[in-house]
Amino acid sequence: MKNTSDENSIIIIGAGFAGLSAGIYARMNGYNTRIFEMHDKPGGLCTSWSRKGFTFDGCVHWLVGSSPESAFNKYWEEVGIAQKSRIINFDEYKRFEGKDGRTVIFYSDVNRLEKHLLELSPQDTALIRNFTSAIRMCTAFNQPSSRVHFWERVKRNIKFGLTFVLHGKDMQKWMKTSAREFSEQFTDPLLREAFTDLWIPEFSMLFMLFTFAYLHNRNAGYPLGGSMPMSKILEERYTGLGGVINYKKRVEKIIVENNRAVGIRLTDGSEHRADRIISAADGHSTIFNMLDGRFVDEKIREPYEKWPIFNPLIFISLGINDTFSGEPMTVSGFSFPLNKPEEIGDAVRDRINIHIYNHDPAMAPEGKTSIIIILNSEYNYWKKLAEDINAYKSKKEEIASKITMILEQRYPDISKKIEVIDVATPLTFERYTGNWQGSFEGWLITPANSYVFMKPMSQQLPGLDNFYMCGQWTEPGGGLPTGIMAGQRLIRKICKEDHRKFRIIVK
Repeated sequence: MKNTSDENSIIIIGAGFAGLSAGIYARMNGYNTRIFEMHDKPGGLCTSWSRKGFTFDGCVHWLVGSSPESAFNKYWEEVGIAQKSRIINFDEYKRFEGKDGRTVIFYSDVNRLEKHLLELSPQDTALIRNFTSAIRMCTAFNQPSSRVHFWERVKRNIKFGLTFVLHGKDMQKWMKTSAREFSEQFTDPLLREAFTDLWIPEFSMLFMLFTFAYLHNRNAGYPLGGSMPMSKILEERYTGLGGVINYKKRVEKIIVENNRAVGIRLTDGSEHRADRIISAADGHSTIFNMLDGRFVDEKIREPYEKWPIFNPLIFISLGINDTFSGEPMTVSGFSFPLNKPEEIGDAVRDRINIHIYNHDPAMAPEGKTSIIIILNSEYNYWKKLAEDINAYKSKKEEIASKITMILEQRYPDISKKIEVIDVATPLTFERYTGNWQGSFEGWLITPANSYVFMKPMSQQLPGLDNFYMCGQWTEPGGGLPTGIMAGQRLIRKICKEDHRKFRIIVK
C-alpha cells in the first residue's frame, strides 16, 4: 500500500519531545504533517509507567525555563506546557551521606550552599569559593521574559551581555574541565566523593554550574505529575493544530529516490510519501539502519565512533506503603553508603542513590509513595545476558531482591511495606524508545567535544535532500528544553528554505 504525498507535506518519525515540537511548529506554519511512532503513547523518553496504582517516572527531575520570568519560558508557553503545568521548587538538589557520619547538602540557593560547604571543609575554602562564584556568574544567563518590567529587562540584559564579555574565558575554562577533574581537587575526602557522585564524571563542569544557577534563580522547578502529563500536553497541542499521529507504526526504511528522501516504509510493508522527511528518532538507527549508512562522512561518523553517550541505566521502581514524611524533598534524592559492597546487576556498588517522590501525590495512592533507584549500567552486558531469557529474568529478580535487602539497612522492616517492585534495564529503554544502546539522553558534552556548545550540529546528512534530523542525537547534552528548541530550529530552517515567514501561534 502506498500513500502519495500532499503539497507542503512532512512526515516525522518519532513522537518524542523533538518530534512533537517539530510537528507543532510545522502545523503553526501551514505544513501538513504526520507523525509515525513505534510506541503506543507520546513522549519517547519523557515517560512514566504504572504498576498497581503507583506511577514510576522515567525522566523529568527539573525543567529549565519553568519560571514565567525566564525568556525560555516562552517555549513552554508556545507548546502548551506552561499553561497546564503546576511547578514546585525545591530547597535542596541532593544529599550525600558520607561513611564518616557527615552529610553534604547541595542546596539550591548558592549562598546557603556556599556557607554549608565552607562549614564542612574550611581547608577547601578557595576551591569552594571558586565553585560558588562560577555559579553566580552563570545566574546572569537568565534572560528575562516580556512579563518582566521593561527597565528591569534592560538591566538584566545589560548584565547578561557584560557577563559574557567579561567572563568568556572563565566559561571556556569551566567548559574544558570535567566533573572528575574538578572533584579530584578537593582536600576533604567527603567533598571529593560527594562531587564525584553528584555529576557524570566525564561531563563538562559548565553544565553543573548552569544547573545550580537555574536552581538558584527558581528557574528549574518540577512539574507536578511528572513526565507523562507533559508528553500528553504536547500531543494535545499538536493534534489540536490539526496534526496526525500514527501509533504502533515502526519505520523500517526511509525511501530515497535520486538522493532525495521521498517517504518511509513501515515494518508492516506499507509506504507513505511526503515532500520532506524528518527523523526525530534514534540517530544511529536512522543513519545506519533506515538509511543503510549511505549518507555519512567523517563528521557524521565521528560521534558514533568516538563520543561518549549518557550511560544506559537500570531503573528499580518501588511502590511503598509509607508517606516518608520525615524525608526531605529534593530534586534528585540522596546517596547513602552500603554496609558492604554488593554486586547489583553488572557492577559491584558501595552506595546507591534513592529518589523518594514524597513531593508528588500523583505518583502513588494516598498515604503511599513511589521510590526510584537509578544505577549506571552497560548495554552489552544486558544484550548478552538476554540471549538466555531465563537468565535475563533471573537477574532482574536478583536485583529486586538485593535492593529490598539494601533498603532494610536504611529503613528497617521496609520489605513489609513494599507493594510492588519493577526493574527496567537498558534493553527496556531500547525496546520502548529504540534508543541506541539504551542511552537515556544521547551525547555527553565533554571537554573534548565542547565546541558543539557554540556551533550546533547539522540537522541534515551530506548528499541527501529533503531529509532532516532533530532531537538529542543532534543536540549534545540532551534534555527536554533542547528537544523543544531543536524542533523550532528545524522548522525555522524549513520555512527559510521555502521563503516563508516563520510564525508562532500561542493558544
